[in-house]
Amino acid sequence: MHEGVVLKSAITICLVPEAGRGPFVFHGGLEAGCRAAADAGFDGVELFPAGADDVAVRTVNPLLAAHGLALAAIGTGAGFVKHGLHLVHPDEAVRRRAREFIASIIEVAGDLGAPAIIGSMQGRTTSEVPREAALVMLADALGELGDQAARRGQPLLYEPLNRYETDLWNRQAEAAAFLEAHGLETVKLLCDLFHMNIEEDDVAGGLAACGRRVGHVHWADSNRRAMGFGHTDPAAVVAALRMIGYEGWLSAEVYPWPTPSEAAGRTIASLRRHLVA
Repeated sequence: MHEGVVLKSAITICLVPEAGRGPFVFHGGLEAGCRAAADAGFDGVELFPAGADDVAVRTVNPLLAAHGLALAAIGTGAGFVKHGLHLVHPDEAVRRRAREFIASIIEVAGDLGAPAIIGSMQGRTTSEVPREAALVMLADALGELGDQAARRGQPLLYEPLNRYETDLWNRQAEAAAFLEAHGLETVKLLCDLFHMNIEEDDVAGGLAACGRRVGHVHWADSNRRAMGFGHTDPAAVVAALRMIGYEGWLSAEVYPWPTPSEAAGRTIASLRRHLVA
C-alpha cells in the first residue's frame, strides 16, 4: 500500500465548438476556463483543442502561470469530431492524416510538458477493416506515436472506450495486455471511470489489475456527471490507485451539469473528501 502517494486534481476545458455538447466542464475559452478552474481550487487543467495552434506555448504557458495551474494532458479528439480522422480508417490517406494530426498535438504537448491522449481517434472496425486488421493498424500507430511522445519526455495516453464508441478495446486489463503483447512501453492507459462503469465487472479491481500501466484517470461518475451524481464508489477507486502507487491526475471529463460551476464544485469537493481521508 502506497499511503503517501499524492494525486492531483484537474478539470477539462473544451476549445472545439463542434464538441459543445460533449463531456467537458468549461467551454467559454482558454482564459475563462483557466480562471474558473483556479477559482474552484483545481491543480491543473486538461485541454481539448481544435488543433495544435489552439495550444501554442506562447498562449498557454502565461495563462497557466497567471492562475497557478499545471497542464494535465491534451486531447486529440477534435481530429475525429471535426475532420472524421481516425487510426483504423479504410483509407490509408485518412489514416496518415490522423497520425499527422495526433503528432502535431504530441509536439505541442511536449513543449508544454504534458502527454497527449488518444481516445476517439482510435476509431472502430468497418466491413473493409475487420478487427484483426484494425488492431494491427492500432498497434503500429501507437508504436510510432508513443515513440514520438517518449522523445518529448512524455508517455502517450491510450483510452479504452465503451462498446458504443469503439469495438477495439473496451476493458482496461485487455487493453493493457494488448500494449504488453506489442511491447508498447511508451504507451500508458487513460482509465476513464465512466467507460469503466459500463464495461468492467469491478471498477476498482480493473484499475488495480493494470498497475503500472495506469497513466491518467478521468474522474467521472457512472452517468458522466460530476462525481457524486451517480453510483460510482470513489473511495474504492482511490484505494485502488493508492495500492498501485499511481501518482498522476484525476481529471474531470464530465458534463457541465447542472451548471459548469456546480459540476466543478461537486468534483473538487469529492476529490478533497476522498484524497484527504
